[in-house]
Amino acid sequence: MVNLAAYDPDLVSNPDNNIFGLPTDEANARLIILPVPWEVTVSYGAGTARAPESILRASFQIDVFDPDMPDAWQEGYYQRPIDKKLLMRSDYLRKEAELYIDYIAHGELVSANQFMSKSLREVNEGCAKMNEWVYEQTMQLIDQGKLVGLLGGDHSTPYGFLKALGERKGSFGILQIDAHCDLRENYEGFLHSHAGIMYNTLRDIPQVERLVQIGVRDYSPCEWKYIQDSNFKVITYYDRSIRQRMFEGATWKQLTEEIVSQLPQQVYISFDIDGLDRKLCPHTGTPVPGGFELEEVFYLFKKIIESGRTLIGFDLCEVGVGETDWNANVGARTLFKLCNLLTTSNPPA
Repeated sequence: MVNLAAYDPDLVSNPDNNIFGLPTDEANARLIILPVPWEVTVSYGAGTARAPESILRASFQIDVFDPDMPDAWQEGYYQRPIDKKLLMRSDYLRKEAELYIDYIAHGELVSANQFMSKSLREVNEGCAKMNEWVYEQTMQLIDQGKLVGLLGGDHSTPYGFLKALGERKGSFGILQIDAHCDLRENYEGFLHSHAGIMYNTLRDIPQVERLVQIGVRDYSPCEWKYIQDSNFKVITYYDRSIRQRMFEGATWKQLTEEIVSQLPQQVYISFDIDGLDRKLCPHTGTPVPGGFELEEVFYLFKKIIESGRTLIGFDLCEVGVGETDWNANVGARTLFKLCNLLTTSNPPA
């Protein structure tokens, strides 16, 4: 483990250092952040593929002190460099997907158009290869004894990571913070859509024993039915229901205790930034009115750790890129909290 005892966090951040201004490298850092610059299947706003770069830049302005976990950063965090080939592939396939989405939006049949059929095939193949890449990268890190967090990119990106965790960590539950259910099957014909990440995960990864969703406020009839028919494998706390219960006297403390009680011993956090109020993430890909304040979510995270449950990994996705660094600033602070939580939940042997 890297020795950061001599590092003075009160000094100005050195731009030659890594995430949060820490003088770490991959070999010595305990927690590795894997950036996945991918946004091929986004169905509204784009830009999230470049979020890892903007978050890295914004992270240098963060004071590395968390009063709940003041020394967690000393275990060392390291963000890997962006894979430029992956980013270029995302850019290319994103253009293909945009043309395809526009085509089917007008009610045209894909089978009647050879070019569109080819585009759909290329997008699905490219997304499958991205999933394989994420699986291989995260599996190697896990086998090296590293803690791992994934930084998207759109919300399709953690599938391979979840598969690797299931094979190495066994049974676990997912806490999903999101404005959407992401339970659509092959949305728009895409086999690995950002809108279907949780559907694919529950279908393919048997180690996921439960999915607990909070903040959902935009969903389809098929997703509603999926949840109703899941026999409580999916438990969804809709934003509307949360607010109604609080209007009628329930406290956030009571609600968080109930949410935590639904989670198994091992927990993975999947954080789509659009689960927050849009003022905190104005350029996220698919914004929806409503959502959480950041401190509400952080309070819930704190209660998970206090419950004695173990955090085994996380992803942070759908952070947008705008004219200012506000999206990246909020994203970087969220990432710092998630890193602190993961290290605190897994004390060194």
